[in-house]
Amino acid sequence: MTKVKDKRREKISVATEIDRLEERRARCQDNLERAEFKSRRDKLSDRERQALEDEMAIMNERVQKLDKELEALRGENRKNMLLSVALLAVSALFYYIFIYSQTDS
Repeated sequence: MTKVKDKRREKISVATEIDRLEERRARCQDNLERAEFKSRRDKLSDRERQALEDEMAIMNERVQKLDKELEALRGENRKNMLLSVALLAVSALFYYIFIYSQTDS
């Protein structure tokens, strides 16, 4: 199952994956805020309050996990960007060397 999931992720760009994770994180954050609002607004029994606190703890863990994944993907995106800039610089250097050196000769 994880191999299929990894193969699907390989076909998705890093930027698309970042967008997808940011949307998931925003949904989790909204759910967490709703649960916090519900805990303040409603008078809950001890059992309901404990269940809500457990749900909030799970959502906090999900948000933290998504933050770690986002941090890793942003690092990968940064490396890809630096590689692209380096390739552009090398291409520009070759262009300058071959085009301008031929016109000077």
